[in-house]
Amino acid sequence: MVLTPLPDSRTEDDGSAVVRVLSYNIRSMRDDPAALARVIRACAPDLVFVQEAPRFFRWRKAAARLAAATDLVVLSGGATAAGPLLLCSLRATVERTEDVLLPRTPGLHRRGFATAVVKIAGTRLGVVSCHLSLRPDERLAQARALLERVEAMGVGHAVVGGDLNDVPAGDAFRLIAGRLHDGWAVRPWGGEHTFPADGPVRRIDAVLTTDGVEILGCGVPAGLPGIGDADLRAATDHLPVLAALRVPAAARAGDRA
Repeated sequence: MVLTPLPDSRTEDDGSAVVRVLSYNIRSMRDDPAALARVIRACAPDLVFVQEAPRFFRWRKAAARLAAATDLVVLSGGATAAGPLLLCSLRATVERTEDVLLPRTPGLHRRGFATAVVKIAGTRLGVVSCHLSLRPDERLAQARALLERVEAMGVGHAVVGGDLNDVPAGDAFRLIAGRLHDGWAVRPWGGEHTFPADGPVRRIDAVLTTDGVEILGCGVPAGLPGIGDADLRAATDHLPVLAALRVPAAARAGDRA
């Protein structure tokens, strides 16, 4: 079966925008960075929600190299958000950014959120990249913190991309999907399972949206131009989640800068 391509990025006559977003755990770029860059470029995203970005020695240079290799720019995050990173195309205008560190549980990795508010054409959008804990109780607390952060951004429309470290039937995933719209569940496109890349059996990565953002398709991309399964397996240990979203024009006073 031939997979129908997702809509390209565009601005509609009514001021709304079709935005392509990608969520991707890149395992600190420890695998094949050239394959990683090829996959991201082939997805042609406006926004990339990265998890496990480089966090240690010269991490800013590593993030800058990834951005340059994918024709994007660094928006927010990295080590200052404990791993989540945001990249964007020049289509996005940055209104504000904030990196959020979450409470640390002794013996476990520190977690955080990379957040920003951007404008694309006639739209205004809050974006959050997250990577939740492996431990169920901490993961559930972080899921609550994520929803609180989205609410506190004060925007009419928002998108979350992340490695939730939970399956759709899990407590944390269900909590988030009870308040936000799970892209794959609403409009499945491409593949479902995201981990591990060399034989995916679980869907632990997702793109989710607030009310009013139309999901045109969401899933693991297949049939990308110039990209085969070998690149997807070599790039990192997760598969990417690509979504096309239609974001309404910022028509209300509360949605203007």
